[in-house]
Amino acid sequence: MRSSARVQRQEKIEKAAYELLEAKGYAGTSMLSIATRAKASNETLYRWYGDKQGLFKAMVVRNARDVKELLENELQAEHPPLKTLRRLGPQLLGLVLGQRAVALNRAAAADASGELGAALTEGGRDSVVPLIAQVFQQARKAGVIQGLSTKDAVELYLNLLIGDLQIRRVIGALPEPTTPEIKRRADRALKTFQKIAS
Repeated sequence: MRSSARVQRQEKIEKAAYELLEAKGYAGTSMLSIATRAKASNETLYRWYGDKQGLFKAMVVRNARDVKELLENELQAEHPPLKTLRRLGPQLLGLVLGQRAVALNRAAAADASGELGAALTEGGRDSVVPLIAQVFQQARKAGVIQGLSTKDAVELYLNLLIGDLQIRRVIGALPEPTTPEIKRRADRALKTFQKIAS
């Protein structure tokens, strides 16, 4: 199968998986039900993803891809850390508050097996936070932040940026924010971080 046709097929499969995830939760979603909804063969899903956990991990990785690529590109180009954080904030906040992340987190919270939570951690946070830490290591070397360890700087920044917004989105207490709201929150988080850390 040509790569563009395969990408389109994967997008259709993953769209079906998100729909079923929202309707039936992780435990109630099977590879067969996803294949049926996506009009794909069950064999194709198992060949491409291995199993249900593999499929959902691929979805988490794809969901976090843009943020991860932004960080990798910024680090490789050695852009000034504050410039990187100005770009990162809105993109990261949009990701964690977006409908796909909310659907995955709702399902993970209800998944007694812990499989989906493990996939979310490995494919999302565990792949992105080390890159954010590298940005803060650059900031320390450049003298942009002082008096905080890299770990504490990352934790402070993420708390200022995200706080309890993701939890409030997951429990339905907060609507999806608009792009201007996301930008304002990201700008405010970075300014507050700079005041505390400089």
